[in-house]
Amino acid sequence: MSNFKKSPWSWVPTLYFAEGIPYVIVMSVSVLLYKRLGLSNDLIALYTSWLYLPWVIKPFWSPFVDMFSTKRLWVIAMQIIVGGALAGVAFTIPAGNYVQWTLAFFWIMAFASATHDIAADGFYMIGLDQHNQSLFVGVRSTFYRIATIVGQGLLVMLAGTFEVYKAPAQAWSLTFFIAAAIFLAIAAYHVVFIPKMAEDAPRRTAGVKQTVQTFFETFRSFFCKKNIIIALAFMLLYRLPEALLVKICPLFLVDKIEVGGLGLTTAQVGFVQGTLGVIGLLAGGILGGLCVAHGGFKRWLWPMVCAITIPDLVYIYLAYFQPTSMGVVATCIGLEQFGYGFGFTAYMLYLIYFSQGPNKTAHYAFCTGFMALSMMLPGMFAGQLQMSVGYLNFFIIACALIPLTFLAAALIKVDPEFGKKHVDEETEE
Repeated sequence: MSNFKKSPWSWVPTLYFAEGIPYVIVMSVSVLLYKRLGLSNDLIALYTSWLYLPWVIKPFWSPFVDMFSTKRLWVIAMQIIVGGALAGVAFTIPAGNYVQWTLAFFWIMAFASATHDIAADGFYMIGLDQHNQSLFVGVRSTFYRIATIVGQGLLVMLAGTFEVYKAPAQAWSLTFFIAAAIFLAIAAYHVVFIPKMAEDAPRRTAGVKQTVQTFFETFRSFFCKKNIIIALAFMLLYRLPEALLVKICPLFLVDKIEVGGLGLTTAQVGFVQGTLGVIGLLAGGILGGLCVAHGGFKRWLWPMVCAITIPDLVYIYLAYFQPTSMGVVATCIGLEQFGYGFGFTAYMLYLIYFSQGPNKTAHYAFCTGFMALSMMLPGMFAGQLQMSVGYLNFFIIACALIPLTFLAAALIKVDPEFGKKHVDEETEE
């Protein structure tokens, strides 16, 4: 046990599992929760898209995580807050004003999760030497994706199973109580197994004023980078069709056939989208990384652009024919998610490429903020658009925006050698 406590295997897998769970619950599981509780599509998309905000503005408070207390304490404290927020959601789901209360707890969960990301990544860099950082980069990515399957797949399937025997509010309340118990158990585990290190100390070499000045200088230098306008256009437009689809697709899957949906049960959605879909996403991402490692980013850019856009057409097929075969639905969603995973590799690699140079880490953090913004803004209006035109026309409109992705990709310039030998470890998330 003593040797195990000293090993990175005792905390790296669980740390990144804990990083993935609240994100997928806030971004994906909440959508299905509100749908099953009877909230309209426009409000679901609007409210849950606003929950991206903590990840958009995360770079602005990341310096203060370094300045105050240890990263170990930040990690454990944020995990306890997330666990408490999960319990808060569970308590308030049956309430008459459940929307206001659950959203309040989801906001707390989102800010705690975003702060946890900062502290966890910082602790990873401190707690492991360079060799182990490279060795465990695949481990942390794998367990983050396992968390996605558990949250978006198994947790949703569990809620769907409870729905067979209980009312939706009771079923989802019980599901969130179980999630809270599991997450608080993980936090208790980390109290014991996350090591205390002398290197993990608050950085007080500069005062708050100096830190703020340094941050805004770094901020200014980011927006003065060459081709910044083209880069921002790529960050905001590359995933535009997907940003519209991501909030509406789960609603489409569970909505009644007579209103244009597929009429799947909650458990079926958890299996098809949250399990098979995520496995397809993983497979696409792994293949994308291998392809770039052998041929370089520039060579694979256009195949990846096609992969992240063209499979979106499957939703037009699903909305038009409304197939009842689970095999057909699962194949379509698996294909679309595989393409997204493969094409998303290009997006992450470009963020890394554009961040090169002085202040690389800070500039990459700003890029990830725009990455979250690219999903937040379209998602806010997706529900209202869908309710105005119906599912089929909504999917047609989303696919009609595919040329903007091609245009954004055509404008960027990339070194042909970038990515050929080593993909930066920041791509794992």
